[in-house]
Amino acid sequence: MTREIADPAAARLADGRRILFFNADEPPSITADQRGLPQRPQVSQTTVRRDPTTGDAVIIAPARQERTYKPPRSMCPLCPDPTGRSSEIPARDYEVAVFENRFPSLSGPPGVPWQPSGDDPLRAQGPGIGRCEVVCFTSEHEGSFARLSPNRARLVVDAWTHRTAEMFARSDIEEVYCFENRGEEIGVTLPHPHGQIYGYPLRTRRTAALVRTAQAYRAEHDADLFEAVLAAEIAEGTRILIRTEYTTAFVPYAAKWPVEVHVYPNRHHQNLTELTDAEADDLAAVYLRLLRGFDALYDAPLPYIAGWHQYRSGSAEGYLHAELFSIRRSSDKLKYLAGSESGRDAFITDKTPEAIAAQLREVIR
Repeated sequence: MTREIADPAAARLADGRRILFFNADEPPSITADQRGLPQRPQVSQTTVRRDPTTGDAVIIAPARQERTYKPPRSMCPLCPDPTGRSSEIPARDYEVAVFENRFPSLSGPPGVPWQPSGDDPLRAQGPGIGRCEVVCFTSEHEGSFARLSPNRARLVVDAWTHRTAEMFARSDIEEVYCFENRGEEIGVTLPHPHGQIYGYPLRTRRTAALVRTAQAYRAEHDADLFEAVLAAEIAEGTRILIRTEYTTAFVPYAAKWPVEVHVYPNRHHQNLTELTDAEADDLAAVYLRLLRGFDALYDAPLPYIAGWHQYRSGSAEGYLHAELFSIRRSSDKLKYLAGSESGRDAFITDKTPEAIAAQLREVIR
């Protein structure tokens, strides 16, 4: 990694899962997990099937039907519990905590790269090997990422970085995706501020499409697609929201969503581990400004999805960047992915990207 990140404090949960505590100040007061949980299976309990008509990978994970769903405040599994009897986090308090998801879509010990089994091209599937982790941004139940301090936001970036490095070190993980779902409208069932990290055993459809487009652009123009996109947005300027020495945030030229922002480090990096300290500080600060702007748009907190595109260091294509978007198209209306979007993946937007940018610039100021 370009910058040094202190090793987190580590402990084991009752079923054997590891939990990590990232701290900038005092180390956490960790207690024993007293819950009577069954031990984790040693092999993945999910499968990855390949759609023979599209080539898409579909993760089949029936056990996730039993995952925690909108528990009362007193039973929040992400709040600290010094008794170790009711929470995923047996501690008196914490700053940032990361642990393997109890109901994972992908799991299992490190192994060989994913390969479909059998000779039938219409029935290709393989074990759901990979890693799914939960990242708790704060011990405060009634918070949000936007309300974190700059130092705490940077600590979350460091936690993402640490986990990205460990997952990319596995030969059976092809892609590492750090993301946050925020708001019931998005489908969030645990309101405590948190995100997730998925280590996929294969390249997802979205990333594969980006790489193909980048390869075609390089073949035609002998240039990097993502560098060209960033340079073009800066030159035009009409959709730029924030531009600093290290970071640029803009509404993309063909934004699909009612609110959509992309965030690029100004230097070409392929994943979070390559950022310098100054770049990580600035990226965290810009990210905070954007999320606070999101919440200033309307009378209620904005539901959104935010995720990081990452690639292995040395990959032929790929540029680290974040994409943030919301389905809220006005203070009292949501955008639903209906026939054209869901049936054909052909987006129709009611706002021009330039109008989105103007609206966001106003509230970010």
